[in-house]
Parts: sequence; C-alpha cells; structure tokens
Amino acid sequence: MTKAFEISGVPSEGGVLIVVDHASNHVPDEIDLGLSPQFANDHIAYDPGTAPIARLMSQTAGYLAILGTTSRLVVDLNRYPDEPAVIQQRSDGVEIPGNHLSAVERMARIDRYFTPYHDRVRALIQDLKPSLVLSLHSFSPTLRSDLQLKRPWDVGIMYNAYETASRFAIQFLEEESVLNVGDQRPYSGKELNATMNRNCEAVGQPYFGLEIRQDLIMDEVGQRRFADILLRTCDKIRTALA
Repeated sequence: MTKAFEISGVPSEGGVLIVVDHASNHVPDEIDLGLSPQFANDHIAYDPGTAPIARLMSQTAGYLAILGTTSRLVVDLNRYPDEPAVIQQRSDGVEIPGNHLSAVERMARIDRYFTPYHDRVRALIQDLKPSLVLSLHSFSPTLRSDLQLKRPWDVGIMYNAYETASRFAIQFLEEESVLNVGDQRPYSGKELNATMNRNCEAVGQPYFGLEIRQDLIMDEVGQRRFADILLRTCDKIRTALA
C-alpha cells in the first residue's frame, strides 16, 4: 500500500523544511484514472524535477524534505479538502474519467492520501519549529489549453498575506543574475496557496513558495544547479529573518 508521504533528510530543530506537494506521478494500483499512459509524465500528473531537487537539498545538514507520494491526478495536496479541485475531473484540457466519484468514494480517497500528508506536515512544523519552510513546485513553459500564454520566468515566488520571506527570496534570487524572477508568477499565492495557508500562515510560520520552470530542471545538471541556488537562497533568507 502506498504511503502518503516520504521524508528525506535528518530532522533537526530550527532548520529548513522543504514541502513538495506534487513530487510524485505515482498512481496506486487500486486506482484507475482511465487515462492514457502518456499522461503519467505530463505536468498534469506532477511537478517534474522537484523531488530530485528536494532530495539533493536534504543531504545538507539542517534541511529536511517531505514529499507527497501520489500523483496530483489522484489527489491535489495543494488544495483544501472540501474544494472540488482537490480531486480534479479535468486538468489542462484533459478529462479524468476515474475522478468522477461519489461523495463516499471522494472522502475515502481524501482520508487515504490527503489527510495523512497534511497531518505530517503540520506535525513537523509543530515539532521542529523550522526557521523557514520552502514550498517547492515546478511549472510548464506552456499549457495545451492556452498555447498563446507565455510563461517566460525561470522561477516564480508565491505568497499570500505573509510576504517577508518571499520579498527576501525575490531579492536574493535576482542576485543570481541569470534568473528571470516572477513575483506571484505563474500563479498568485493569493489564489493557490492552500498548503502554506493551512500549515504556515495559520500559525505564523515563515515560508515562501517557489515555482521553477520545468524545462530548466529535467536533467541532473539542472536539478543540482537549482538545489545549490536554493540552498544559498534559503541560508540568506534565514540570516535576514534572524
């Protein structure tokens, strides 16, 4: 049976916690989404590149990562449990037949894959009191449902009411002179920030959300490059917040 989360790294108080909601494209054997296998590696299934980056970062002392272990097509961990989009019936123009569920089936899936993940995120924050939480995502350069939409940023920073760490993140990432940094791009944290709203903003926990353009992190070279950039950036933010 698929566990709802993976922990990478050694827990330590006051460090950096990396939260990766969409780390995996795994669909448990007991779930039939009714989709062609071609979508398993599509951006609608997961955030490519984020899991290797988080695991690389968690090799550094003081960094711990929690990664979701099921595809966002099964359950979207960056939604509220009572939100329709927590189990999406359509994503970027693709119909998902296996997600047309009864209320009982829907709640059973949320209880199995969504709730344990968020319980563990919340417990890690309560127990370890991290100095910073990084919510790590990646975004596709284009959308099949809107081919005219341009998404030129290398990285984007997302936040809601709490902005302090995000402002520092924008500043420090822009100092990495090769990066085109988007502020509330390609999505706004005012609209898509459920995991951080529930587990960080609600308890006054410093955090920032980061989106990396997927074509930059599809191989080990790109993943290691961004792991190093984020380690430097997070260390600078922790110093600035102290």
